[in-house]
Amino acid sequence: MSTTGSPSVTASYALAVLSATAEGSGGPSGSWALPTDRLEYGEMRALWDEVLDARDAGPHTGLLVGDRIRPEGLHILGHLVLTSASLADAAQAAERYHPLVSQAGTVTLDRRSGLGRICYRPTVGPAAMRPQQVEAVVSSIVRAARWIAGDDWAPLAVSFAHPRAGSADPYARVLGCPVTFDTPENAVTVADEDLDRRRPLYDPALNSLHRAYADRLLHQLVTAAAVTVTERVRQWLERASLEDAGPEGPAKELNLSVRTLRRALHEEGTSWRALLDAARRGRARRLLETTVLPLDRIAPLVGLSGATSLVRAFTRWEGMPPGAYRSRYRPASSG
Repeated sequence: MSTTGSPSVTASYALAVLSATAEGSGGPSGSWALPTDRLEYGEMRALWDEVLDARDAGPHTGLLVGDRIRPEGLHILGHLVLTSASLADAAQAAERYHPLVSQAGTVTLDRRSGLGRICYRPTVGPAAMRPQQVEAVVSSIVRAARWIAGDDWAPLAVSFAHPRAGSADPYARVLGCPVTFDTPENAVTVADEDLDRRRPLYDPALNSLHRAYADRLLHQLVTAAAVTVTERVRQWLERASLEDAGPEGPAKELNLSVRTLRRALHEEGTSWRALLDAARRGRARRLLETTVLPLDRIAPLVGLSGATSLVRAFTRWEGMPPGAYRSRYRPASSG
């Protein structure tokens, strides 16, 4: 799970975007190696940039991507929607659990005067999210509602905060209702009677299981953010073999790409090289203090090529060669 301070997005949604665009000819090149859990929002934006800048991509690409979303694209939230008793229950689940899909925006349900407005508000700056990304989210809300209400269901209205790009016809065809642009917010308007209509077949026990799992994931997402990437890498280095340690190891454990790992460490004021150097220093000190191993045996254990490299590195670290350090801390070791 991503633990960087920037917003993260589930890899399930990233894969859904790639799958949806691959159905046409404007999809990305397929060079993306996604982590198994989450990716940093900056990587998600880069993926969207490739999708939207493809030669055959049109102004309605985001709209179509959202309409092609499947439950697995929303991870556990998709399964919660499928097992919700009503559209209102599904919207309330989206309010609470949307961060599991993406931390780059929020979903809220506002009910008044016989209408409900399901609103989507990006939490990143306007320049960080392209309008097509917003359209993908809003059209996926309509698509998810149809999993409950049926394929022929349509909201009363849809609004977007950005200007329209391209023809109005695809919006009417996909969303099935009047669509307006340059409005105060991105919203799907639904009649109260549609929100509260109970499904004829509903399994509360299955929904409860999905909700319990979603609560655990949400707790993990919140608590993981409190532990820095730097600390997680330090913990990994403490138990790793330093002979062949590379950034790929902790990146895999944290479900991050190596590029994202390096960027996160830079943002926290350090680097992979600095943390590896510190880990080698600490392990060399412990081995000199607690063992009588010769230097040519210690060197590979701390990831150095030989005794000469160890002497050079240790003198840089401690201001004295390893032999002098060992004599100071293990005066009886000479015997």
